Amino acid sequence: MLDEPSLGLAPVIVDDMFDVIVKVNKVRNIPIAIVEQNAFMAMSISHRTYVLEVGNLVSSGDSRVLMDSDDIKKAYLGG
Repeated sequence: MLDEPSLGLAPVIVDDMFDVIVKVNKVRNIPIAIVEQNAFMAMSISHRTYVLEVGNLVSSGDSRVLMDSDDIKKAYLGG
């Protein structure tokens, strides 16, 4: 479980770190749960997403499907 792994890091370091997270998941077949406010980055590498607002689950599902959702784009991805 990773809690805000990108917090306070330079973008290039964040990219490298998320590459390592993906590699650990694929090569070692280790499930990873990420709590992250950088919604785009987290959703872009995850299989499943759970969206929380003030501790309440407001949406969940396949990350790719949610990234294509107009509501999710508008609320969390700056679209």
